[in-house]
Amino acid sequence: MSKWPYITSKWKRLRLAKLSECPVCFACEQRGLTELATVVDHMKPISQGGDPFPSLDGLLSLCARCHNEKTSGFDRTHGNANGRRFKGCDANGNPIDPADGWWGHP
Repeated sequence: MSKWPYITSKWKRLRLAKLSECPVCFACEQRGLTELATVVDHMKPISQGGDPFPSLDGLLSLCARCHNEKTSGFDRTHGNANGRRFKGCDANGNPIDPADGWWGHP
């Protein structure tokens, strides 16, 4: 994480704002777990045309494990076959990834 934009003071402020707003890992929380978020991730990766400094809605607070899972399975492969950032379902059987077409359905 030692390259632009992550070395800028603008990113550092944005990261702190997101972690203050959402201190718990989004993906873990969807799975019914409580894990402290330590990483702020772009919902749309910069490498795929995402804004390097999006609004807080364009960012996710994640633990290191969930961030690594998303980065290796989605970001580096420019999306995957099913288009999901995160694997798994919540306690009701709904996908935990907000990009999934079934996310949020009752």
